Amino acid sequence: MSRLLYESSVSYKGYLIIPFVFGKADNYEIYSYKLLAEIGNNSQFHKTENPSGIYGSSISNIIDIAKEHIDKQSEFISSGDSFKSRYIYHHNLIIVSQQEGKYFYDHYPPELLNNIAAPKLFNSEYECLSWIKLGLDGRYTRQRVRQL
Repeated sequence: MSRLLYESSVSYKGYLIIPFVFGKADNYEIYSYKLLAEIGNNSQFHKTENPSGIYGSSISNIIDIAKEHIDKQSEFISSGDSFKSRYIYHHNLIIVSQQEGKYFYDHYPPELLNNIAAPKLFNSEYECLSWIKLGLDGRYTRQRVRQL
């Protein structure tokens, strides 16, 4: 599997649809997707890969396939958008949330849906994002130095 295409992700009815290139056939890319659910592990589709079992020929095609599957099979529908404050930095997905005046985040690396966020609270979204950026910039600087 190639990296998750967080920059092409779509929030839909309480899910975040994340496309990726599943493979290639005759130099054509075949797309699949993974899901994150705003209710987390309470959803049978949280962190699942392509629960519809159907693959697509483009990002927009696989997004439509995922939406149709959610419309038919989802066990909940959200009216809000828990994924509206999402950011992509160095191909990492950062989702910032707020609860009772404090901010926290989920952090997913480019290749898998494992939340690697530090258990830390912040006073503002800006403070949260600045702290994450500092950490990711440091990580990528260390990786580049090792490669030299």
